[in-house]
Amino acid sequence: MQRAVGVGRLSVKQLDGRTRINRLYQEGCARIRIPKTYHGTALEAVIINTSGGVTGGDRMSWSFEAGQNTHLMVTTQASEKIYKSSGGVAANTVALKADQGARLAWLPQESIVFDRAGFSRTITADLAEGAEALFLEPIVLGRRSMGERVESADLRDRWRISQCGQLIHAEDFWLNGEITSILSQKAVTGGQTAFATLLFVSPRADGFLNEARQLIGPNGGVSCWNGKLLARVMAEDSFQLRKILLPLVTLMNFEADLPKVWSI
Repeated sequence: MQRAVGVGRLSVKQLDGRTRINRLYQEGCARIRIPKTYHGTALEAVIINTSGGVTGGDRMSWSFEAGQNTHLMVTTQASEKIYKSSGGVAANTVALKADQGARLAWLPQESIVFDRAGFSRTITADLAEGAEALFLEPIVLGRRSMGERVESADLRDRWRISQCGQLIHAEDFWLNGEITSILSQKAVTGGQTAFATLLFVSPRADGFLNEARQLIGPNGGVSCWNGKLLARVMAEDSFQLRKILLPLVTLMNFEADLPKVWSI
């Protein structure tokens, strides 16, 4: 069967006090658009999968580099749909780099998972000394308003974040098999089907801890140590999840507005 393959790469540089495109490459079903937005010195990049979603065997590869003293914010045009697989898994690799003094925000919209989907994502980031970064990955298991339920799936999410050549954050998430019974456990999500991980790397991270805890409340948890703030958020559906994520991201998004496409 024909499979979708896409490759997108973008690097930015500072020019006249603003962040500008340095190199842009796109191949297959991957597209990167730079809308005219007003985020101070930030450049907003919107990634698009023109195949309209992913399924088993599809391959997407993204790479973004924020040059010295630049401000790059990357998001998706819409929620990525991960459809039922007829065999194999869809693979999505994301490589991020932030040079000295750069600010980098990886802020995709929700990944919506359908029943019997197979999906594997790997996120790697290399941060230089003095670089700050914000990472977000929200996942929604079925659309509640459409009556969708995810009974089984194979989901894998792997993060490796380094700074100055040292590994500062690593995690591997794997959800496989009878998802409904797994999520029903209190130590997992207590039956909640929408959840997100947010990671903020900055020497200023401590200053956001108390307010982040207030915003999340009983819907997850947040901790902070060694210049790294890590939050887990859970909700019953994507709407409730966004109600928490919007102010949480706004709090730590380097004084920039939310991505324009988030409000569409």
